[in-house]
Amino acid sequence: AGDAEELGAAIAAGLEYLRALTAESGLTIGAALSQLAFRYSATDDQFQTIAKFRAARLVWARIAQVCGASDFGGAPQHAVTSAAMMAQRDPWVNMLRTTLAAFGAGVGGADAVTVLPFDVALADGTLGVSKSFSSRIARNTQLLLLEESHLGRVLDPSAGSWYVEDLTQQIAATAWEFFQEIEAAGGYLAALEAGIVSGRIAATKAKRDSDIAHRKTTVTGVNEFPNLGETPLSSEAVEPGQSVARYAAAFEALRDRSDAFLAAGGARPTALLAPLGSVAEHNVRTTFASNLLASGGIDAVNPGPLEVGAEAISAAVKASGVTVAVLCGTDKRYGESAAAAVAELRAAGITKVLLAGPEKAVADATGESRPDGFLTARIDAVSALTELLDFIETGSSK
Repeated sequence: AGDAEELGAAIAAGLEYLRALTAESGLTIGAALSQLAFRYSATDDQFQTIAKFRAARLVWARIAQVCGASDFGGAPQHAVTSAAMMAQRDPWVNMLRTTLAAFGAGVGGADAVTVLPFDVALADGTLGVSKSFSSRIARNTQLLLLEESHLGRVLDPSAGSWYVEDLTQQIAATAWEFFQEIEAAGGYLAALEAGIVSGRIAATKAKRDSDIAHRKTTVTGVNEFPNLGETPLSSEAVEPGQSVARYAAAFEALRDRSDAFLAAGGARPTALLAPLGSVAEHNVRTTFASNLLASGGIDAVNPGPLEVGAEAISAAVKASGVTVAVLCGTDKRYGESAAAAVAELRAAGITKVLLAGPEKAVADATGESRPDGFLTARIDAVSALTELLDFIETGSSK
């Protein structure tokens, strides 16, 4: 769920408990409020996490105020670093994610913080480290923040920051709106049964998945800056029984396919980069293309600058032994040489030619001189890479 949705659903659930404690157990409002605590997730978006925990106190204090027990509105908050943000690929980066999450929760005022081990998304022993090692790192993460960085010395250190205050109010207002929607449906249990909560969460997940697939949202080591040379994961690497909808799952599924391809044939799926012009001209797009392809488990072979009409392209294709190529260069260079380069690539045996850049760069190209697809910064990378893996694995696009 989104942060505001999590808060809205949480206070609706809290109110459901409050009603049960007072109506069925006979506790006073104050005594019932004193029995409640909240557990929230903390992510590596530090400002969002800070504001979220501050907003959580605001909305629950409002519930206590409306119930006539303002003095009992300070329910304890337990922060747990998000399991959804944890990646299986380049998992050491998870240490940084949990550090930022713990920092955000601490600054936001959480009363207790649980830091998940960095390898929580993997089965024990996958990385060759002991469970006690990953647990010790998780423990020491918050101890360092608390004891060495003195994170607990200042009460609400972000108070007065315009950005944090405004973000806090936005989250609180949106959370309250969702809470009211749940209440209008008859309360938390009724909203669950009616599918209101699950429907909202599904919509949020779909939007988040789309942003990650289009790389609007970065998952370091997964959809940006992947390490294709890391040790392949075995099929038993996934933590048994895991049901968390992790952010990295779609890209990691592509990497799993690449690992299987490597195991079966001794080499990863591979594409040839066809750089046009000088290094200064093509470097930006060769770097972009290599990074994009690697996020799907596809290795990129870069033979260096290729000159059209000098047999260099044919030699590079023969040396690589692949059937997929990506043209890389400037828009100006594409206008001058792309059509001829595409034709040479096809004549040399390349059956799928992609261009790193927009379609408008070769608007006049037609027929066999026109690329088969275009790789840009905001394409649906999961879809494009899935199609490319299908092509490499079967020899034909699907």
